[in-house]
Amino acid sequence: MIRRFYKLIPLGLLVLLLSACSPTQFSPIDPNNGIWDKYFVYPLSSVLNWFADMLWGQYGLSILIVTVIIRFLVLPLTLKQYRSSKQMQAIQPELMKIKEKYKDNPQKQQEETMKLFQKHNVNPLAGCLPLLVQMPILIALYNAIMRNGEIANHSFLWMELGKPDPFYVLPVLAALTTYLQQKVMSTQVSNSPMQALLFIFPVLIFVMAMNFPAALPLYWVYSNIFTIIQSYILYRPSKK
Repeated sequence: MIRRFYKLIPLGLLVLLLSACSPTQFSPIDPNNGIWDKYFVYPLSSVLNWFADMLWGQYGLSILIVTVIIRFLVLPLTLKQYRSSKQMQAIQPELMKIKEKYKDNPQKQQEETMKLFQKHNVNPLAGCLPLLVQMPILIALYNAIMRNGEIANHSFLWMELGKPDPFYVLPVLAALTTYLQQKVMSTQVSNSPMQALLFIFPVLIFVMAMNFPAALPLYWVYSNIFTIIQSYILYRPSKK
């Protein structure tokens, strides 16, 4: 049951990403239009405007700063997810022994697995909950970037943030950093369904980045680079 749940996580993330990128999300931000806009999207949009004003109207830098701040704010949840992952890795040999010993008795296999979790005080779902908490925050930031009218009217480097990158530099960078992010994270999810997304996500990101305003793939690039550095620090092999 638990293993099936883990296998559904990558598919759920893919569906969530696609739903977040639907065209209906591009309506103007209205703080009087429900809880989502009032308490999530509008405050983040205002923070983006404030930083842009402090940075001479450079929304490209504002997106960078707000992205880093948000990622640091959710870092405790990431660390909780990391600790849960390490706990699961530690008992993996014992899990494999139980699976082999009771391969013909699924019910007994599940019972012994639960006993093992209790013995080591491991909650197999603990790594999923922080991810579920983070996703609404990151999607709210996505909404704040895409639906902020001021961002659409500004340029950054060679790009007009309200239009797709004409030279496809950002789509390539977004796809490349997405691939590297998946590659780094795959070191701690080997033989997992996540491996199948190693090539699917970069292609998906590239296609979407070609068609979306440059502000969105710029945000993806910033976020991916942060995740790559964070994952490398957390999951790099320890030196004995």
